[in-house]
Amino acid sequence: MDLNISGGLKVAVLMGAVGSERQVSLTSGKCVAQALRKFPSLEVIEHDFMPDKPWILDDKSIDIFFLVFHGEFGEGGDMQEICERKKLLFTGCDSKSSRIAFDKMACKKALQSAGVAVAPVVEIRTAKELEDLSKKTTFASDKKFVVKPIRNGSSVGVKIIEGFENVQSAAEECYNEFGDCMVEKFITGREITVGIVDDKVLPVIEIRTSRDFYNYDAKYNDDQTQYLFDTIQDEKLLTKIDDTALKSFKAVGCRDFSRIDMIISQDGIPYVIEINTIPGFTSHSLLPKAAAKTGLDMSQLCMKIIETTLRRKA
Repeated sequence: MDLNISGGLKVAVLMGAVGSERQVSLTSGKCVAQALRKFPSLEVIEHDFMPDKPWILDDKSIDIFFLVFHGEFGEGGDMQEICERKKLLFTGCDSKSSRIAFDKMACKKALQSAGVAVAPVVEIRTAKELEDLSKKTTFASDKKFVVKPIRNGSSVGVKIIEGFENVQSAAEECYNEFGDCMVEKFITGREITVGIVDDKVLPVIEIRTSRDFYNYDAKYNDDQTQYLFDTIQDEKLLTKIDDTALKSFKAVGCRDFSRIDMIISQDGIPYVIEINTIPGFTSHSLLPKAAAKTGLDMSQLCMKIIETTLRRKA
């Protein structure tokens, strides 16, 4: 990989914005900016972007915008659409694929159409759809469910619920706080994540946490969460996981990089939970860990993403 950009390049690392994941975005953005500053050929600007003050997007001296947003505005397609309208070069997925991936139901439908295994689910977008959930959720014979917002990230608002008698109140609470939500069958199994950069599948990471599941605290605050490589020895299963990750990436229309979260069920089926089009770049984050396993440190990973983005311009 050629890490020398001839003639220099001005890169604006955009982070922050609004929403519950603002602080995580700021942390990720600072990590990206710090990593890119190791290359003398790059002029790197850190910018805490606010939707009502978009002036930096009109700076003609900037060659590429490195988007490091988490949450609906920056990850759900709105920011990408603004950049597209202005004909700016930016990292990551386009607005269409960002919207599909961020809407967990739209993502499920795209994955199902591509033959990817996903958990059975009930979609709730109106108050009427909250009625008689116990009759709609009989797909979970063990009576264990995941209740979560349809449009949110970093596991914000996600709850594991046991018993038909509790799923109704949990769904109502989620709907009242976040709006559109979903009740999904809880898949018992091993939690893994698979990064993809430039259409290349990175090593599988298995996640083990002492918490009920890999929630917000486990992701960003808990130093006891384990991220393990080489825990799956079955070559056929590994091939199936890699194929599922790449098929999911392409089904949604992703580009440059993403992270695919899965549960490997007890009968060896990789169920895709969600696709993160702008995964974290913090010290706890999984895409940098997986890249490091292949020999790419954080600086090289960020430069690889820039090179992949520049190739589209060419």
